[in-house]
Amino acid sequence: MSDVTRYEEGRRAVSAVAEKVLAEYPPATTPVRQFLGACFDAGLAWVHFPVGRGGLGVDAGIQDIADGILQGAGGANPFQLNPMAYGMAGPTVVAHASEEMKTRLLRPMYTCEHIWCQLFSEPGAGSDLAGLATRAVCDGAEWVVNGQKIWTSLGHVARWALLLARTDPGVAKHKGLTYFVLDMQSPGVEVRPLRQMTGDAEFNEIFLTGVRIPDTQRLGEVGEGWRVAMTTLMNERNAIGKASSIRNSGLIRVPLRLWAQRPDLRTPVLQDRLVALFARADAVRLTCVRQRAERGGGPIGPEGSAAKLVSAELGQAIFEFCMDFLGPEATCYSGYDARREPEDLGDGVKLWASATGDEDVQRMFLRSRAYTIEGGTSEVLRNIIGERVLGLPGDLRADREKPWAQVPRS
Repeated sequence: MSDVTRYEEGRRAVSAVAEKVLAEYPPATTPVRQFLGACFDAGLAWVHFPVGRGGLGVDAGIQDIADGILQGAGGANPFQLNPMAYGMAGPTVVAHASEEMKTRLLRPMYTCEHIWCQLFSEPGAGSDLAGLATRAVCDGAEWVVNGQKIWTSLGHVARWALLLARTDPGVAKHKGLTYFVLDMQSPGVEVRPLRQMTGDAEFNEIFLTGVRIPDTQRLGEVGEGWRVAMTTLMNERNAIGKASSIRNSGLIRVPLRLWAQRPDLRTPVLQDRLVALFARADAVRLTCVRQRAERGGGPIGPEGSAAKLVSAELGQAIFEFCMDFLGPEATCYSGYDARREPEDLGDGVKLWASATGDEDVQRMFLRSRAYTIEGGTSEVLRNIIGERVLGLPGDLRADREKPWAQVPRS
């Protein structure tokens, strides 16, 4: 069977299943969690996952078809509801977890019964993630974890976390890491909010003191944490940078809406800028569509860094345009005084501030400054593209083979 034939058959199958779900569970009258559960059971959660694990075993690019049908009819967007679960935890669990863990974790994360977060970055390990210092020490059938994590989105509401910790300080930094799934309700987990310049506190710092994790909640082999983390990071960049196949969707809809609503603010110069942004957004959209088609059902590779890089810089340019378009009105922002509460969709499901709020252009302008930092800085992504996609010589790394314990740290 040719790739084109396989894709077309998968597309028709997914379309039929999505229409059936809509007929049986209309989004307008079905509670959000029940609707998402029906989507998972039908294989529409992650269509490229195996049957019974939220998927149908078809090409990943066909997810756009399912999302377009379901969300076009008013269905919830799981990435907005549970971004770390949908974009990162799900693909990592399905690739590396035991069958028991897949059964226990995948459906509740998709239905938003369990919110997820990611415990990777530390005060001394951000762009150099492999230099992290959080320790996990084996104690029989458990691991005892001590350390600090930072910039943890939704850590204050998460039930589960993806945790990368150091289990062997006597080997090179990439080789001494192990990956775990952590229950955030475990004794010894302390969450402190970090107030951002938007006024929100979606970020948190997490302190882990004597936290015990059963060895059954380890993903991958001991010392193989970096390999598992690459699955998470590649999917994170893809989730952040992925553009919908539908034209005028995504962030470009914000300046288009402003342009339509405020003809009094239009000028020829601003019109030229908007046209240029629209062209960039469409180029990103089509590039992402091509990447998904070329990947088929295969894993996400380093090329996903390119999508995240261009999407992040485009997003910043979009909100810079919006602020210039509004002129003096852009200085009016009242969001500094209180933590922004998520929209309650009922059924125990909330729409988190980290993924919404495009009506508040000033807030999104401030939030957009993080686009080129979160999920890998633009500088790191350019290195990845240069080394792993273009084949250029890599940076000099003096600590590549040196044991982590012997590497000087500030």
